[in-house]
Amino acid sequence: MFIKQISVFLENTPGSLREMTELLGRGGVDLLALSLADTQNFGIVRLIVHSEQIDPAVALLKQNGYIAKVNHVICAAVPDRPLGLCELLSIIEQAGLSVEYMYSFLRKAGDGTAHMILRLNDGARAAQVFGMKNVTMLSQKEVDNL
Repeated sequence: MFIKQISVFLENTPGSLREMTELLGRGGVDLLALSLADTQNFGIVRLIVHSEQIDPAVALLKQNGYIAKVNHVICAAVPDRPLGLCELLSIIEQAGLSVEYMYSFLRKAGDGTAHMILRLNDGARAAQVFGMKNVTMLSQKEVDNL
């Protein structure tokens, strides 16, 4: 079970992240989650937005000169307590999978879960393993309803 994520290449210059988020905000795009990873020359911004805003957000970004693409990631629920994330990482490790990147997502206060966005070296196998190990994976619709 996968959800859609927008990845944007961003110049590694002062103000570039603010400019991009301002563009999206003025375009009515609500950011649910954001991750920024940088290299020496550019950054990669990863965004989760409501499904109906994905195509308009990508179009807006591209119209304004950004390189943006949509890819698929897993949104997994983990227990919101000490070792909750460690348990998920143990499942990943025991399956011989590796995490390419991961970042946290919003969570409902008090429901006992945290949500992690994961890109693994083999997403299809990860989804299969998570299913067998009863790891809750959120669908795009479930993310939209958070």
